[in-house]
Amino acid sequence: MKIDPAGQRVTVMGLGRFGGGVGVTRWLVQHGARVLVTDLLPRQDLRESLAQLSPLIDDGSVHLRLGQHVQTDFTTCDLVVANPAVPVPWNNSFLQAARGASVPVTTEIRLLVERLNRQRVIGITGTAGKSTTAAMIHHILVRAGINAHFGGNIGGSLLNQLDEIHPHDWIVLELSSAMLYWLGEDIGFDGAAGWSPHVAVLTNLHENHLDWHESFSHYKQCKHNIFKFQQPGDHALRGDELESPTDLIRLQIPGAHNQRNAQMAIDAASAAVTLDPAEAAAALGDFAGLPHRLQLVAEHEGLRFYNDSKSTTPKATVLAVESFDTPKHIHLIAGGYDKGLDLSPITELAPSLGGLYTIGATGRGLADVAARASYCEFCQTLDTAVDHAMSKMRTGDVLLLSPGCASWDQFDNYEQRGEAFSRCVRSHIPQTVRQ
Repeated sequence: MKIDPAGQRVTVMGLGRFGGGVGVTRWLVQHGARVLVTDLLPRQDLRESLAQLSPLIDDGSVHLRLGQHVQTDFTTCDLVVANPAVPVPWNNSFLQAARGASVPVTTEIRLLVERLNRQRVIGITGTAGKSTTAAMIHHILVRAGINAHFGGNIGGSLLNQLDEIHPHDWIVLELSSAMLYWLGEDIGFDGAAGWSPHVAVLTNLHENHLDWHESFSHYKQCKHNIFKFQQPGDHALRGDELESPTDLIRLQIPGAHNQRNAQMAIDAASAAVTLDPAEAAAALGDFAGLPHRLQLVAEHEGLRFYNDSKSTTPKATVLAVESFDTPKHIHLIAGGYDKGLDLSPITELAPSLGGLYTIGATGRGLADVAARASYCEFCQTLDTAVDHAMSKMRTGDVLLLSPGCASWDQFDNYEQRGEAFSRCVRSHIPQTVRQ
C-alpha cells in the first residue's frame, strides 16, 4: 500500500535539532497534508529546524506541539510519521496509542521507497563502513557517466527530489538499522509490505545501538531486513563473504578496511550496471573520502592529525588504528557517550599505542582499565586531550580521534565532535600548515 497524504491530517513525531523531520514535513505539505509537528524538545532547542519551516508555520500549513507529546495527536489524525531516532518504537506509548486507534504509522524512508523503482536501488547497511561504501558506489556510478542519487541515513531527504529522479537513474541509499526496522513486514500498520533493495550490501555486523534495539539479536534481525524481502534476480553482497583482493586498490584514504569497503563498492556497482570491475576500481582513484571518517585534517613538522569522529563503536576504533603501520606512533583519543557496548577492544589496544587519552562519560572507565597496562590519561574534554597528546608527540606520530563511542554526552552529534577536534588541532599549529 502506497500512502497518499493528500487531504490527510498527519502528525510528524520528532522534528529534531538538526532538521531530521524538515524534509518530510515539507513534502507532506506540498502533497496536500495538514501537518502537526510534535517534539519533546522545547522551542528554544529547535530554533534552527523551525527556521527552515517558518514560511509553512506562518501560513498555517504546519502547526506545532513542542516540549511534549499529547496522546490525542496520535489517535485523532489520519497518519503518523515517526522519526527513526525514536528508540524502542514498539514500546512507545504514543505509537502504541496510534496503532490501537488504527492510525497507520510510517517513516520518511518508507514514504520514499514506496515511490522508487526498487529495481534501480542499491542499499547499503552495516555496523561500520556503510557511509564510505555507499559514497564509493555513488562515486563509481557518477564517474561512469550514470545518473545516480545519494541519500538515506547519510542525510538529505530524497523525498523532495523525486521529481528529479528519472526512470533510468540509480539511487544509492545508506540504510540504518532503525530505518530497516521500519521497512519490515507489517511494521507500522497492517499490510505494510517488507522492502529490500535490488542490490543489497551488508558491510559487517557487530554490537551497536543496543539502547535503541534492546538486544543484539534484534539489531541483527533489523540489519538482515536488507536481504529478507529481496526477489529472484536481486543481488546480495555480504562483507563477511568477500574474498580478499590480491591487488591493492589505489585509494587516497588509508586502511585495510577501506580496501574492503572499496571492493564491496566495486562489486555492488558492477552488479547493478554490469561495469567492468577494473574500470570501477580505477574510478575510485580520486575518491577523497567522507568528512569525519579517517579524515586527514592537518600535517605539521612530521606530525599527522586524523579526524575519525564517525567511529562510534569499539570495532570501528580498532579498524582505524589498524589503518596505520606502526601503532606505537599513534596517540589515540577515545571515549564518549555510553551506549552499553563492551569497550574492551579499545583498552586492549592501549599497550601497543604511543598514548591513549580518554574523554567523556566512558573516559574514566577506559582509563582505569588501560592505565594498568600502558600510558593513558583521563582527560575528560577533547581540548584537554589534544593539548596533552600534542605535548607527547614526536616526529612521525599520528594523533587520531577515533572515539569508539557516540558523542551525545558532550556534543550534539559526531560532526560537531569532529569539527571541535579539527579546531583544537589547528589552534595548536601554525596557520600555514596544510589543512
